[in-house]
Amino acid sequence: MENQNLEGTMGDLLKDFDVKRIRTGDILDGEVIDVNDKEVMVNINYAFDGVIEKNELTNIDKDPREVVNIGDKIKVYVLSPNDGEGYVQLSRIKALEITEREDIKRAFDNEEVIKVYVKEEVKGGLVAYYGNIRVFIPASLASRERINLADLIGKELEVKIIELDFKSRKIVASRRIIEDEIFENNKKEVWKSIKSGEKRTGIVKKIIKAGALVDIGGITGLIHLNDLSWGRVNRAEDVVKVGDEVEVFVGEVDAKNERIALILKDINEDPWTKNGENLKLGDVLEGKVVNLLNFGAFVELFPGVEGLVHINEITEENIAKPSDVLKLGQKVKVKVLDVNKENKKISLTIKDAEEKSKEYLQYNDSDEGISLGDLFKDLF
Repeated sequence: MENQNLEGTMGDLLKDFDVKRIRTGDILDGEVIDVNDKEVMVNINYAFDGVIEKNELTNIDKDPREVVNIGDKIKVYVLSPNDGEGYVQLSRIKALEITEREDIKRAFDNEEVIKVYVKEEVKGGLVAYYGNIRVFIPASLASRERINLADLIGKELEVKIIELDFKSRKIVASRRIIEDEIFENNKKEVWKSIKSGEKRTGIVKKIIKAGALVDIGGITGLIHLNDLSWGRVNRAEDVVKVGDEVEVFVGEVDAKNERIALILKDINEDPWTKNGENLKLGDVLEGKVVNLLNFGAFVELFPGVEGLVHINEITEENIAKPSDVLKLGQKVKVKVLDVNKENKKISLTIKDAEEKSKEYLQYNDSDEGISLGDLFKDLF
């Protein structure tokens, strides 16, 4: 009777556990119930608790208490259902090897993002690890921006697996593919929201002959030379440099073809608005020669306000080209012949702005003390 009672008690005890499933090679869910410097005790919902020795916990030489804590939920691999001392012998390392392979396979099949730990830089890229599985990240796929690969060592990166072959141990990942997706999504949002006339902050990415290319948060626009400043600009690098942060106005927007014009000069400070009202026919002003062409010279009256002196209005003398008598940067007196404020055009003359009387200039430059009688003696 006693033996029957004992068997009955043991039978009742084992009813709550699926004894048949505990076999070598099984992967089980467990909960850490105790941990010391040599091993970890795990509740695996079985008649006996499991034990993970230090060398089966992690490949890194660490105190088990630095790896897991009481209450942690972990996957374990059954090494032996009975170690001879009433415990199930377990391995966390082997469990991870299997589950990590499953994770990577699932991520590859579903194009999902996983996190890897970057360990070192090697020829051609970076070596990273997903748990215990080695992953290679080519240098060209580490980022969409130019970066120093060494700066990523010791960091966790979100990547996508783009090539997977467990047999040859070839697992290739890309960080750039994620950044490209983010960039394209951001670009779409910017194109939806951007409006002509608004102000945006941007970064100068490249200087070209026509002006400067500026990134305004996912899309790149051109600041033409004429829109860099109200004054005349011959080279974009005279105003901005690569890497500069600039405040720009949005000009023409062509979302369909993904083209946008940007303006650096303050559109509210139009020099024609500020100075155009003061220009009147017959005014004599001082200006600076800013451009010489075969048909005439352009003279800057105010920053951003220029007028044309036709070749026939430069001098009474017969000249072949304006550069025969004028130089860039030269200060000259000009007279306003015509003002077209609507089209922002001004016609100027230099010859009519000069004193015409050579006798007057001669006497005006001569010694003081000459009498009026001496000046006009030939008239009497």
